[in-house]
Amino acid sequence: MTDLSHLAVLQATDKPFTVLYQDEHLLVVSKPAKLLTVPGRHPANKDCLINRVQCEWPSATVVHRLDYDTSGIVLLPLTKRALSELSKQFQARSITKQYHAIVTGLVKQDQGEITLPIAADDANRPLYKICQASGKPSLTYFKVLSRDKATNQSRLLLTPVTGRSHQLRLHLQAIGHAILGDTLYGEAQIIAQADRLLLHAANISFKHPTTGAQLSLDNPAEF
Repeated sequence: MTDLSHLAVLQATDKPFTVLYQDEHLLVVSKPAKLLTVPGRHPANKDCLINRVQCEWPSATVVHRLDYDTSGIVLLPLTKRALSELSKQFQARSITKQYHAIVTGLVKQDQGEITLPIAADDANRPLYKICQASGKPSLTYFKVLSRDKATNQSRLLLTPVTGRSHQLRLHLQAIGHAILGDTLYGEAQIIAQADRLLLHAANISFKHPTTGAQLSLDNPAEF
């Protein structure tokens, strides 16, 4: 049997996470792109956000995730009470998350919504697909922040109401405006236009799990 133990120490990315907010109950960080939120099954996928964070904050836990390719804001409860309260907010969809993305093409509408249902793509695991027959209801609001005619690209503000896996990637691809750098759903020319997925969790609004105070945290995209 091949010894794969040495792969456990491999770094997924040399970019660190950054702390956006911290108190005794809660940690809010910005995850770099190309880093898992939680460890994968393969020994090479042990480097991840939560493992890095727990080196300094051993009690940190995960209440939601960002995709490997997506950068931006992640909430990390530090106590059981904080985990419980934030979980309830996510289940009630009372936490608002906003993303910035750069997509191919000039989006005509200044703002709108996408309501296409999403299902697992059983023939192409772990991918998902738009499916009217078996898909779960999915809702994304979008707003155009800018259009660049020279590059034929648009910068969007995205607000997902539902939290389906790969929702933003699929919804934008389905309306003909794939996110640049999307290696899962983008065609070759889409992938080639960026060295990473141009999707970033830029803002989150929620109630503090112990004080109940409304918090809104911003984290501008690097792209």
